[in-house]
Amino acid sequence: MKHRQYLKRDPIKNYFPLPNEIFVLGLNSGEIAVYSYLLYRENRKTFQCWPSYKTIGKSVDMSPNTVRKYVMALVEKALISTEPTSVRTRSCQKRNGSLLYTIRPIQEALDLFYERQMAQAEMAAMKQRTATKLAAVGPCEPLCATLEQSEGNCPTQGVDEEFEALLDEERRTKGKAG
Repeated sequence: MKHRQYLKRDPIKNYFPLPNEIFVLGLNSGEIAVYSYLLYRENRKTFQCWPSYKTIGKSVDMSPNTVRKYVMALVEKALISTEPTSVRTRSCQKRNGSLLYTIRPIQEALDLFYERQMAQAEMAAMKQRTATKLAAVGPCEPLCATLEQSEGNCPTQGVDEEFEALLDEERRTKGKAG
């Protein structure tokens, strides 16, 4: 048996860079798969590529609708931007083409992610301060006193008596029927 040496691999030719920061952004596995495929297909000089949803789906084993959902999530998280394209057929008809994907700098996505986290933290702090203030304030004595004094001219007074009369009449009707 002959001993075969492993072929030397060119690290730039057969690989593509995947930024470590994508694991900080809270992406799910589908978003990571679609993002990695777009990085794989991008032109390294223009940072653009234009595979169809169907092509991406075949490569990462997803349906085109699922790919569309993940592409929209990546756009929302500022990792990519998309532009519609059009093509001309041989009969000179204009048709919709695939989307043109532009891979955006990872720092923009990180800045947006941290900005959203800070906004969520500020909202949580504001809710907590509001809850603390509401818990510290007791029932308003003057308002309760005003309500007790004005009970005599309450617009709903007498409704309970009318309601009871209707219930008694319904009970009598049911008793006669049977």
